[in-house]
Amino acid sequence: MSEFKRIPPEQAQALREQGAVVVDIRDPQTYALNHISGSQHLDNHSISDFIRAADLDAPLVVVCYHGNSSQSAAAYLVSQGFSDVYSLDGGFELWRSTYPAETAQGNPE
Repeated sequence: MSEFKRIPPEQAQALREQGAVVVDIRDPQTYALNHISGSQHLDNHSISDFIRAADLDAPLVVVCYHGNSSQSAAAYLVSQGFSDVYSLDGGFELWRSTYPAETAQGNPE
């Protein structure tokens, strides 16, 4: 894949069930309040380490607030060598209304 794909929550959930990595690019405080279960917070401070440690061929779903900023982040990740990148349409807000039981609070361990 040379570009990212925009996907709805249902497709993102199917990818999660198949082991896709989910990264959340919202601000740390908002992420801590509520995020997709199992997602990783990704920001300018953590992205280099994330890229170094990542499987560039694994499916990667990028999440923001409403599905706009995630598109730029997804394009950037494609440019860094990720081959299977998706941007969640509607962002976390649509995810939360679609899958309220698939959210978590707090920072990851």
